[in-house]
Amino acid sequence: MEWELLPIPLFIVVSIGLNSLIAVSGVVPSAFLTAINVSMLGFGPGVLVSILGEAIGAVLSFWLYRTALHRYSSPKGERFKRLRDTQGGEAWFLVLGMRLMPFVPSGLVTLSAAFSRMSLLSFATASTLGKVPALFMEALAVSAALRLTIGWQLILVVIVVCAYFLWRTLQRSGEKI
Repeated sequence: MEWELLPIPLFIVVSIGLNSLIAVSGVVPSAFLTAINVSMLGFGPGVLVSILGEAIGAVLSFWLYRTALHRYSSPKGERFKRLRDTQGGEAWFLVLGMRLMPFVPSGLVTLSAAFSRMSLLSFATASTLGKVPALFMEALAVSAALRLTIGWQLILVVIVVCAYFLWRTLQRSGEKI
């Protein structure tokens, strides 16, 4: 099914649903969905739908993680220990800060927050506010990339894929980047 064939209201519902599934998975990047939203709806509406979808997905993930996984164990690692042990304003600012940091896995932040003592409302506001700048940057990059010719888009994809694999290789070898 092609996206152009969907009526706009249905497209928005499907996009928000896909964003929620991506957030619950915790490992699938949502950049491709932001690209589709921006190309189909335009920059402003596309970003707003992406923000709404990611916010709903994060809240749904938080709730699912807290209710289903809390009884089994908690995520390991010093990086997220502070978040698990906090509540109130401190937890709010930790979630906000982690959402603002590039390359911090969204699913791991949500999972750690679910094991913390912060409320769902506190998590929802901090998480959503933290995602807004990243989504704007993502949408700006997508908008610029969509204006390129197919050849330049392919070159850009190759560069991004190579940079990712280089980053992962250096990360595994213990090199600081």
